[in-house]
Amino acid sequence: MIEKNVKIHNKAGIHCRPSSVILNTINVEYPNNTFYISAFGQETELNSILSLISLGMQYGDKATLKVDGPDAEVACEKIASLLEFEYDFPPRT
Repeated sequence: MIEKNVKIHNKAGIHCRPSSVILNTINVEYPNNTFYISAFGQETELNSILSLISLGMQYGDKATLKVDGPDAEVACEKIASLLEFEYDFPPRT
Protein backbone atom coordinates (compact mmCIF):
# COMPACT_ATOMS: atom_id res chain seq x y z
CA MET A 1 0.00 0.00 0.00
CA ILE A 2 1.29 3.42 -0.99
CA GLU A 3 0.63 6.49 1.20
CA LYS A 4 0.96 10.18 0.43
CA ASN A 5 0.14 13.24 2.50
CA VAL A 6 -1.83 15.95 0.69
CA LYS A 7 -2.91 19.50 1.46
CA ILE A 8 -6.10 21.00 0.04
CA HIS A 9 -5.37 24.10 -2.09
CA ASN A 10 -8.85 24.67 -3.48
CA LYS A 11 -10.24 27.82 -1.84
CA ALA A 12 -13.75 26.31 -1.52
CA GLY A 13 -12.48 22.95 -0.31
CA ILE A 14 -13.40 19.61 -1.80
CA HIS A 15 -16.96 20.14 -3.02
CA CYS A 16 -18.98 18.58 -5.89
CA ARG A 17 -16.82 19.66 -8.83
CA PRO A 18 -13.45 18.44 -7.52
CA SER A 19 -15.06 15.32 -6.08
CA SER A 20 -16.54 14.50 -9.46
CA VAL A 21 -13.19 14.90 -11.23
CA ILE A 22 -11.37 12.81 -8.62
CA LEU A 23 -13.90 9.95 -8.56
CA ASN A 24 -14.25 9.92 -12.34
CA THR A 25 -10.46 9.58 -12.66
CA ILE A 26 -10.43 6.75 -10.11
CA ASN A 27 -13.25 4.86 -11.86
CA VAL A 28 -11.96 5.33 -15.42
CA GLU A 29 -8.18 5.23 -15.09
CA TYR A 30 -7.60 3.08 -11.99
CA PRO A 31 -10.52 0.64 -11.59
CA ASN A 32 -8.25 -2.13 -10.26
CA ASN A 33 -6.95 -0.06 -7.34
CA THR A 34 -8.48 0.67 -3.95
CA PHE A 35 -8.25 4.21 -2.57
CA TYR A 36 -8.64 5.39 1.02
CA ILE A 37 -8.39 8.88 2.45
CA SER A 38 -7.84 9.78 6.10
CA ALA A 39 -8.64 13.19 7.54
CA PHE A 40 -9.73 14.43 10.98
CA GLY A 41 -9.24 10.99 12.50
CA GLN A 42 -11.60 9.34 9.99
CA GLU A 43 -10.72 7.02 7.14
CA THR A 44 -13.03 6.35 4.22
CA GLU A 45 -12.79 4.44 0.99
CA LEU A 46 -12.97 6.65 -2.08
CA ASN A 47 -15.74 4.78 -3.83
CA SER A 48 -18.32 7.55 -4.25
CA ILE A 49 -18.52 11.31 -4.48
CA LEU A 50 -20.45 11.36 -1.22
CA SER A 51 -17.68 9.49 0.62
CA LEU A 52 -15.24 12.24 -0.34
CA ILE A 53 -17.56 15.20 0.24
CA SER A 54 -18.63 13.82 3.63
CA LEU A 55 -15.14 14.46 5.01
CA GLY A 56 -15.79 18.19 4.65
CA MET A 57 -12.21 19.03 3.68
CA GLN A 58 -11.59 22.76 3.40
CA TYR A 59 -8.74 24.96 2.17
CA GLY A 60 -5.55 24.18 4.08
CA ASP A 61 -6.73 20.86 5.51
CA LYS A 62 -4.32 17.94 5.40
CA ALA A 63 -5.16 14.33 4.60
CA THR A 64 -3.44 11.05 3.89
CA LEU A 65 -4.20 9.21 0.65
CA LYS A 66 -3.64 5.43 0.61
CA VAL A 67 -3.70 3.36 -2.55
CA ASP A 68 -3.49 -0.39 -2.98
CA GLY A 69 -3.40 -2.24 -6.28
CA PRO A 70 -1.36 -2.92 -9.40
CA ASP A 71 -0.82 0.76 -10.35
CA ALA A 72 -0.61 2.06 -6.78
CA GLU A 73 2.38 4.39 -7.20
CA VAL A 74 1.16 6.07 -10.38
CA ALA A 75 -2.44 6.17 -9.16
CA CYS A 76 -1.43 7.69 -5.83
CA GLU A 77 0.53 10.48 -7.50
CA LYS A 78 -2.32 11.26 -9.93
CA ILE A 79 -5.09 11.35 -7.32
CA ALA A 80 -2.92 13.28 -4.86
CA SER A 81 -2.33 15.92 -7.54
CA LEU A 82 -6.10 16.13 -8.12
CA LEU A 83 -6.75 16.54 -4.40
CA GLU A 84 -4.20 19.39 -4.27
CA PHE A 85 -5.37 21.08 -7.50
CA GLU A 86 -7.13 24.46 -7.31
CA TYR A 87 -10.40 23.99 -9.20
CA ASP A 88 -12.10 27.29 -8.50
CA PHE A 89 -12.31 29.94 -11.14
CA PRO A 90 -10.68 33.32 -10.55
CA PRO A 91 -12.95 35.75 -8.70
CA ARG A 92 -15.11 38.04 -10.80
CA THR A 93 -14.02 41.66 -10.90
